[in-house]
Amino acid sequence: MKPIRCDLPRELKQAEIHIMADLHIGDRNCDMALIKKRLEHIKTTESAYLILNGDIINNATKTGMSDCYAEELSPMEQIGRFAELFDPVKEKILCVTSGNHENRTYNKEGIDITALAAAQLGLSDRYSKTSAVLFVRLGAQSNGKKESNGNGKVRRVCYTVYVTHGSGGGRKEGAKAIRLADMAGIADTDIYIHSHTHLPMIMKQAFYRTDSKNSTVYPVNKLFVNTAAAMNYGGYGEAFEYKPGSKDTPVIYLSGTRKEANARL
Repeated sequence: MKPIRCDLPRELKQAEIHIMADLHIGDRNCDMALIKKRLEHIKTTESAYLILNGDIINNATKTGMSDCYAEELSPMEQIGRFAELFDPVKEKILCVTSGNHENRTYNKEGIDITALAAAQLGLSDRYSKTSAVLFVRLGAQSNGKKESNGNGKVRRVCYTVYVTHGSGGGRKEGAKAIRLADMAGIADTDIYIHSHTHLPMIMKQAFYRTDSKNSTVYPVNKLFVNTAAAMNYGGYGEAFEYKPGSKDTPVIYLSGTRKEANARL
């Protein structure tokens, strides 16, 4: 679990956090037009930032479920497309994680292809093979409280975000929701981001956080987000009778004036 500090501008009143995962670049059913549309929005929107949460490339192998003979791009071409697509927005990428599709190569040959792609983008410090906890700071608190380091600046609003590609989940929606909710048993953060199951989902839970410094407890809302895949129906999903999945994926909105996180589809 890698901690990553993300200091966003103090001028931001709100930040959009976009999550791109399960793109499966190289698969003939990958919706490249949708991917490019989302990237253009991120590139041209000052307040938009991006998390890459695994299965960016399809990486079909002969021993995997995907059809390696039906790939539109070879694995090497998929890695090249990875770097080509995200290079224009690399300064906005907060975190990169690996997914089970990329891990096929690591499991067989010990080569971490997501680490190679992150290095090519100059984002090795933002890469985690498993999971990450982001400390996202932005804006200026409306209460005017100053930084403790004596610089005289108003404190940013800080959010903690637990990010992992995920695993398992089963076919049914309830099982996928349980996988998402179970993340709260791993780390105490404000926001949880899970992918892998291709089911766009948003939910909130209340939680009492302890404050040992002041010997008290206080209620907080925890935001849970599961992301969609950028895949048209077909391939092994259709062959194995999986339900078609919505390509609408949640976007997280962080207030830069008070501690408030929401998500919308």
